[in-house]
Amino acid sequence: MRSHPRRDSVLVVASVCLIWLPACTTDAEPEPPGAAEPADASQPTAAPAGQVTDLAADPEGLAFDPVTGLLAVAVRDPNRLLLVDGATGQVQNEVPLPGHARHLQLAAPGGPVLVPGEDSNALIQVALPGGGVTTTEVGEYPHDATQVGSGRVVVGDEKGGTLSVVENGEVIQTFDDLTQPGGLAPVGDLVGVIDVADFSLSVYDIAAGERLGRVPAGDGPTHLVADNRGDLLVADTRGDALLSFRADPVELQARLPLPGTPYGLAYDAIDDVLWVTLTAINEVVGFDMSSGEPREVARFPTVRQPNTVAVDPESGRVFVVGRTTGELQTIQS
Repeated sequence: MRSHPRRDSVLVVASVCLIWLPACTTDAEPEPPGAAEPADASQPTAAPAGQVTDLAADPEGLAFDPVTGLLAVAVRDPNRLLLVDGATGQVQNEVPLPGHARHLQLAAPGGPVLVPGEDSNALIQVALPGGGVTTTEVGEYPHDATQVGSGRVVVGDEKGGTLSVVENGEVIQTFDDLTQPGGLAPVGDLVGVIDVADFSLSVYDIAAGERLGRVPAGDGPTHLVADNRGDLLVADTRGDALLSFRADPVELQARLPLPGTPYGLAYDAIDDVLWVTLTAINEVVGFDMSSGEPREVARFPTVRQPNTVAVDPESGRVFVVGRTTGELQTIQS
């Protein structure tokens, strides 16, 4: 593992807090909060670490491919996917998109890049390095997409409340028992899905075509990744915490307080390090997960509005984009 500065963190097991309320009240019930969003970041107070490169308007969504060394970045005005040399930060190719995207995943090393075109109701798969495009019509407002072990792609249709399972360019199955699916992550043929409307984590067995379980996931979860042990690591964005879940059976294992409105996640499978963006304070923090208890090993100031992060596990480079500034930040961790 590469050498990192170390700062100990303590994993806090989740507890239940009871709040006593009056038995009778005439006040109306408060409206439930909606889906959590990244904090509206203020102007950074520290210079961003590493190298900062001007990129394009509204970058949000990153995926790094270790085979080609390309970093895929979704940008807008116009909507397109930039393929950037991860070593130099220079754009190598631009692929027009039929709609805007906020989150990207790599289907497998070597590609393709999975691009949920939110306002085009389409899954766009972009081949690497050439940029060839395959488009599949899915549900309403696809927010995230991931590939499970069988090669099928699962798409979370945020406004449709569905999961679309795609194989060979066609939707072969639809799950309709969600309210507002957000982030997705695979564990073999299982897929974890955050429902950002009811603050829950569900796990589905895609091969069996069934949901294995659903559990509460904090005060406002948004995204998740899977680690080397098959655990699901969740950003509780509104709850200022990192949550760890077992996938099967689906259950909460631990909660780590993480002030700063955590949002973007990226996992380095070689070093077993999880990177989390803190959108309220313009920082990205790394946690060594190898002991089973997250231990902070690095913390860097970022460009403004760091909604998304990616990592090159071979070189240790960490990539962050500033949604406000249109910049790409490259940090050697």
